[in-house]
Amino acid sequence: MLTLLHTFIGHQNPVYTLSNSDKAGIFFSAGNDKGVVEWSLNKMAFIMVKMPVQSSVYTLHNYNDQMFVGERSGAFSVFDFMKQKVIARINAHHKGIFSIKTLASKNELLTTGEDGDVAVWSLTDFQEKYRFPVAADTVRAIAVSPDEQEIAFACKDHSIKIYHAADFSLKQTLTAHTHPVTSIAYHPQGNYLISGGRDAQLHIWDLPSYRLIKSIPAHLFAVYDIAFHPELALFATASQDKSIKLWDANNFKLYKILSLDKTGTGHTHSVNKVIWSKDGSKLISTGDDRKVIVWELKA
Repeated sequence: MLTLLHTFIGHQNPVYTLSNSDKAGIFFSAGNDKGVVEWSLNKMAFIMVKMPVQSSVYTLHNYNDQMFVGERSGAFSVFDFMKQKVIARINAHHKGIFSIKTLASKNELLTTGEDGDVAVWSLTDFQEKYRFPVAADTVRAIAVSPDEQEIAFACKDHSIKIYHAADFSLKQTLTAHTHPVTSIAYHPQGNYLISGGRDAQLHIWDLPSYRLIKSIPAHLFAVYDIAFHPELALFATASQDKSIKLWDANNFKLYKILSLDKTGTGHTHSVNKVIWSKDGSKLISTGDDRKVIVWELKA
């Protein structure tokens, strides 16, 4: 189902994050070498270093012709594709930013990370609107429900915190992981919430009941990312165990393992991030081995 198509090299240090461009066939990568890199899927080629940054990049988020770049320093930058330049750099947190998401319905941006706080920013002028503590320690990831009515936060204290998007009040706390929660995602139709942790488990939470309906010993080590296919009933997981796995999003059947041990191709170190191309024809992965690998999805 997934076969190796191309390997991009060029990063000099571990790569932590990927993001699609609003433009088809273009994506970005960034990590510990202090630059956001632009790549072409159409030509399978390096395009350019899109922008330099002042510290390591932990997360990238694209929305409405702008790219939000979250750094280890606690700052985030805003790159405007229409103006082709950085239009803002905000010292948002006093520790690293691990996740950035938008609430389109409210024209708001959310940032969170190592300090355990969530900051809410206006997408109009990037002024801070609100800030609230979610955990005493790191919040590793944010997921916004498809209807944008709630937000889930993956926390280092082993919990998942669910907040109302309207007023940022706490709605639910979910506990099942025995180690920090490192990844989280809503099913595209809102059927369930899925979480992954340093305990190597995937937990499936029914919605709207939040009842734990399935636990899967998915990997050998931490599950660092979960990515649903944009159209098909599939999702991919990325792990510290150097593997990527492809799953059925309806019955959670394991379809494919991509690893050096199983297929002879793959990453040699931790896989930190996976994204699907905008048309869903390719899966892109990256990690501590400094490679960006493109996998082709075939029937």
